[in-house]
Amino acid sequence: METIVRKTTCQRSADVVIYRGEARWVEVANDPAADFAGQAQQIIEQIDQTLVAIGSSKDRLLEIVIYVADLNDVPTLNSIWDAWVDSHHPPTRACVQVGLQNQLLAELIIRAAV
Repeated sequence: METIVRKTTCQRSADVVIYRGEARWVEVANDPAADFAGQAQQIIEQIDQTLVAIGSSKDRLLEIVIYVADLNDVPTLNSIWDAWVDSHHPPTRACVQVGLQNQLLAELIIRAAV
């Protein structure tokens, strides 16, 4: 049986779960008082930090599911995304509108090869 690695766990969730060469995690802005662009930039920086922490990189991203509170923010998201993503090795991406809590304007689910 293969080992499942869970990093920084609490009763409700783990920060990162690694299994069969894939890491999965969720990112939200650390400062939900920021506007959408500020939250999106925070999340991108947090993804970069997590990739380093798990020994991976942007070119090993597999999939990112993006939840936004308002689809009108997608052009701003796309601008930040296009400046950040490895255009030679982009992950699959989905973006949907959902209700988010605690002033959050975006939440991302990330999968990366490790």
